[in-house]
Amino acid sequence: MNYDFHEIEAKWQKIWEQEDKFHREEQKDKEKYYMLEMFPYPSGKLHMGHVRNYSIGDVIARYKTMKGYNVLHPMGWDSFGLPAENAAIQRGVRPNDWTVDNIAAMQKQLKELGLSYDWDREITTSHPSYYKWTQWMFLQFYKKGLAYKRKASVNWCPSCGTVLANEQVVGGECERCGSQVHKKELSQWFFKITDYAERLLEDIDKLEGWPDKVKIMQQNWIGKSQGALVNFKVAGSEDTLTVFTTRPDTIYGVSYMALAPEHPIVKKLVTGTEYEKIASEFRDKIETLNEIARTSNETEKEGLFIGKYVINPFNGQKIPLYIANYVLMEYGTGAVMGVPAHDQRDFEFASKYNLPIVPVIKPKGNNSDIDINNLKQAYDAQGILINSGSFTGMENEKAMQKIIEYMQEEGMGEAKTTYRLRDWLISRQRYWGAPIPIVYCDKCGTVPVPEEQLPVILPTDVKFTGKGQNPLITSEEFINTTCPVCGGPAKREVDTMDTFVCSSFYFLRYTDPQNSLRPWDYNNAKYWMAVDQYVGGVEHAILHLLYSRFFTKVLYDLGISPVDEPFKNLLTQGMVLKDGAKMSKSKGNIVSPKDIIEKYGADTARLFILFAAPPERDLEWSDKGVEGCYRFLNRVWRLIIDYKEIYKNADKNIELSDNDKELRFMTHNTIKRVTIDLEERFNFNTAISAIMELVNALYQYKDSIPSDNWNNKVIIEAIDSMLLMLAPFAPHITEELWDITGHAGSIHDQNWPCYDKSALVREEFEMAIQINGKVKERIRVSSNASKGDIEQIAFENPKIKETIAGKKVIKVIVVPKRIINIVIK
Repeated sequence: MNYDFHEIEAKWQKIWEQEDKFHREEQKDKEKYYMLEMFPYPSGKLHMGHVRNYSIGDVIARYKTMKGYNVLHPMGWDSFGLPAENAAIQRGVRPNDWTVDNIAAMQKQLKELGLSYDWDREITTSHPSYYKWTQWMFLQFYKKGLAYKRKASVNWCPSCGTVLANEQVVGGECERCGSQVHKKELSQWFFKITDYAERLLEDIDKLEGWPDKVKIMQQNWIGKSQGALVNFKVAGSEDTLTVFTTRPDTIYGVSYMALAPEHPIVKKLVTGTEYEKIASEFRDKIETLNEIARTSNETEKEGLFIGKYVINPFNGQKIPLYIANYVLMEYGTGAVMGVPAHDQRDFEFASKYNLPIVPVIKPKGNNSDIDINNLKQAYDAQGILINSGSFTGMENEKAMQKIIEYMQEEGMGEAKTTYRLRDWLISRQRYWGAPIPIVYCDKCGTVPVPEEQLPVILPTDVKFTGKGQNPLITSEEFINTTCPVCGGPAKREVDTMDTFVCSSFYFLRYTDPQNSLRPWDYNNAKYWMAVDQYVGGVEHAILHLLYSRFFTKVLYDLGISPVDEPFKNLLTQGMVLKDGAKMSKSKGNIVSPKDIIEKYGADTARLFILFAAPPERDLEWSDKGVEGCYRFLNRVWRLIIDYKEIYKNADKNIELSDNDKELRFMTHNTIKRVTIDLEERFNFNTAISAIMELVNALYQYKDSIPSDNWNNKVIIEAIDSMLLMLAPFAPHITEELWDITGHAGSIHDQNWPCYDKSALVREEFEMAIQINGKVKERIRVSSNASKGDIEQIAFENPKIKETIAGKKVIKVIVVPKRIINIVIK
C-alpha cells in the first residue's frame, strides 16, 4: 500500500469542501480565536512567499482549533490595482474579467494546499458588494472632517498616468515601468491621518504582541518632534519665513536659511532677478529625485543662493537665503535654519559654500580636547551656551524652554509639536479602484453621494489607451450625473481611491461579509475582533499596518468598531530565497508551488516551507530539503501501515518494560516540546524536528523488539499522538492515516494531546561512554546513581575494560544523564 499523495489529497479536499469543514459561526459560549494572513493581490499564480505565509497561518488555525477555540480563518482578495489596468492595455482584456479569472486560478491553488479557510466569508475588494462599503467609509470620514481635497505636488508617472507614492519612485523613475517621474500639481483627496498622529504613537505601547522592529518603524514614520516655530523676516520685504526647529538653543548660531526648491515663495523672490533662470533649472533638477534620495546621507547636499537674505529675530543679523536639495516642502514648513557648528549636515553644506560656522555651545568643563572655535566637524553634544546674548552661560538643555518663552513674549515664534507623518493622499488617476463618491455641481459645489445611492459603480464603457490618461474620463455616462441636492447637472469625481483604503478595514468586514445593510453587525465584530494573530510580510510594516490602525481608531470613535486596535499579535515572516536571492523572474530562480505539489504533494510543500527555517527568518530554498520532507512523510506512511494491525488488538496490555517506558517518555516529551513550540514561540521547525525524533523512536521500538512483546497500548498512544501533532503541518496524510487506523471522525476535530508528567520521569537514563572524546559504548544507569556509581559501572563494562587495558587514566568527566568521558594516555 503506497503513499499516493495525489489520490489522498484530492480525496480529503473534496470531503472537506462537501462538509463545509472550516465554516464558522459565532458561539457565545466558546472562546474565539481570529487567525488572519494578509490577503493577496490576485496575480493569477501563487509563489513560494504565499505558500509560506498561508502555511504558517494554517498551522496556527488548525492547532488552535484542536485546542478547543472557535477559530475564524477567512480568505479574500485585495483585487483593485494597476496590474489589472495594465492587462487591459496590453492584452485587451477587461480588468474585471482578468481579475475574476485570476481569483479562480488562485483559489484553486489555495485549496490544493489544503488550507483551512472559511470560503463562505470570501471577500473581493473590487466587487461592488465590497467597494460599496469602501465608499461608505469615505463618506463617514468626509462627515467627520477627515476627508478633504487640496492641491498638492505629487510624483507623476506619465506612462502609468497616475500618482506614485515616494516608495514607488526609484532613482527618479517609476518602479513599475521605468519612466522618468515628474512633479505635478494636482487637486487631490486626502485622509487627515495627522489628526490621529498622537494616538497612533501613544498606542504603540498597546501592541505587546508586535515585533519591536515594526513598532520602531511606525514610531519613526510618525516622527514626533517637539520644538518651536521661529519667524524670520525677508530683508527688504514684507514677507516672513517660518522655520520649525527642534533646537531653539542654537538660534544664535544660524548662518544661513535653506528653502525647499518647490517652496511657493521662491518663485516670488526670484522673479525678475538674475537668479530666476538658475533657480528654475535647479528646481527642475531636484524634481527628478524622490524624498528618500533627497534626504539620504549618501546624497551630496546641493544648494543655490537666490540673492535674498532673512533677519535672525534674536540678534538682527542678515543671513543668506538658499534653496537646497535636502529640504522638503512636505516636512515642517519647507524651510530650515542652518546651524553648521552643531549639525553635521549643515556643517558639510556650510563648508561647501564657504558660509560662517558660528559656535553657540561649548563642552562642559575645561578638559575637553575640542577646539570649539576651530571645528573639524559639528559639535552636537550637550554643553554650555556661548555667543547667545542673555542666555550665554546656561546649560543648553535648560535654556531651550527659556528661549521659547522669550520668543513667544516677543512675538518671534511659538512652541510647536510636529510630526513627520503626512496626511494620506488617497486619490489615484486610474480606473481599477473604488470610485470616490463625490459629485461637483456648479450650483451646490462639492456634494457627497447619498449613502442610499451607493455603490457608485465603475462603468464598463471606458477606453484603455495606454497614453497616460485616466480611463474614467472616457465614459460620458459615468461623468455626467445629477446633483443629489438640487437635481441639476453635475460631474462625478473621476479619481479612484488608493487600494490601501480597501485593505484598511477588510478584517472587520470578514466578521459579517454577507451583510448588505451595513458594513458588519456590531455584535459579530465584537465577538471576533481584535484579530488574535496577523501574519504577513515586514514590507507592510508602515503603510498597510499604520493605515489599518488609523481606520480602526476612526471607526471606534464613530461607534462602528468595537476595538481601537485591529491586531493583537503580529508575525512578519521572512522571504523565500534561492541561491541567496529573492525569487524573481529576472533572476531565473523561481520555484513554482504548482510543480512542487505535482511532484511531491501539498503536505510535502507545507512541511518543507515550515521546517526549513523559523518563520520570522529568511528561508533558503533547498531541493534536497524538499526531498527529505517527502521521504519523512513516506516513512510515516510505512510506519503506520506496518503497525496498523495492532489497532485490532488495542486492548493488549502488558507490564511496562524498559523499552515501553522509554517510548512513553519520547511520546510525552514530544507532546510537551511541540506544544511549547506552537503555543509560545511558533518555532515550527523545531516542532517538526521533535515529531521526526518520535517517528525514529517508533521505528527503533518496532525493529528492536519482537512483535509478540509489543505493548500495543504504548505504541498506539505514540502513533496517535504523533499523527495529532503532525496534523496541522500535513493535514492530508494525517487525515488518511487517522482513518486507516480505524478512528471515528476527522483528525482535525480531535483534541490536542496533553502530556503525562509522570511519563517524563525516567527511572533510567542512557549514557554514552567516550574514550578521549570518541563514543565507545552506551550504558543505562539509574536516575538515582551517584557520580561514583556511574564511574564504577563504566569501568566494569567489558568493552571499556578491554579498551583501557594497559593505559593510564588521566581523568574522568561525568556529564549527568548524558556522557562519561574517560581521558587516557
